[in-house]
Amino acid sequence: MRTVGVVLAGGEGKRFRPLTYYIPKSMVPVGRSERPLLEYIVIWLHMAEIRDILVLVGYRWRQIVNYFGDGSRFGVNMKYLVDKAPYSSTGGALKRAIDEGLLSEPTLALIWYGDILAPVNIRELLSRHEEEGADATIVVSSGYRVPVGVVQMERDGSVKSVEEKPEVDMKVSIGVMAIEVKSATRIIKEYSLGHSFDITGDLVPAMIKAGMKVRAMVHPGPWYDVGSSERYEKLDHEHVEEMMGVSCEVPHYVHL
Repeated sequence: MRTVGVVLAGGEGKRFRPLTYYIPKSMVPVGRSERPLLEYIVIWLHMAEIRDILVLVGYRWRQIVNYFGDGSRFGVNMKYLVDKAPYSSTGGALKRAIDEGLLSEPTLALIWYGDILAPVNIRELLSRHEEEGADATIVVSSGYRVPVGVVQMERDGSVKSVEEKPEVDMKVSIGVMAIEVKSATRIIKEYSLGHSFDITGDLVPAMIKAGMKVRAMVHPGPWYDVGSSERYEKLDHEHVEEMMGVSCEVPHYVHL
């Protein structure tokens, strides 16, 4: 089955302002080499032998297209679909890609949210998805660090304990999943999801409700949600490059 990497990169990045007044969130510089965030995702997909990549763009989309072009210098084939009314949100963008014939049946869409960096074992994900005959397979993390302090209270309002940003034992979606285009098309139609809906919040729950095979694969390693300026400022840039297998070598023609 044909597998297409589908990267969601159309948001305005409001939590990244004022930086995103000038550049799209997927183009913020990451790592010591200061590559665009989206470049790490493209490189990772290439390393997993995903050669066809569809980027769903919107806000300041020309900067993305001007930088990546047809993807040939990254060893992939890149196409773009620009947001257009009445389609909106992540699900609407996916539906439009299907309606426009950019994701035809039978195709497996490897969905990747454009603000997520994670060294997901894509080959294992695709293999398990196929072996289990799943309609969708969601990548989850086994631990989640709460971004705020957690307070335990007594009934009378007295505080028992305060723990700053604890890691809790719960499964959370990290914004990477494999979805059968045929299955997604059926659910969008049968559940009348329309042109504006969320993939994780609406499409996947509808698939579960319909009795489809929705599976999960645990990603045991680290991952970063680079969805806001606060998280970006706390990003370990050196670790990101090591994690995603990207070198920070200075080209020979640059004299320091």
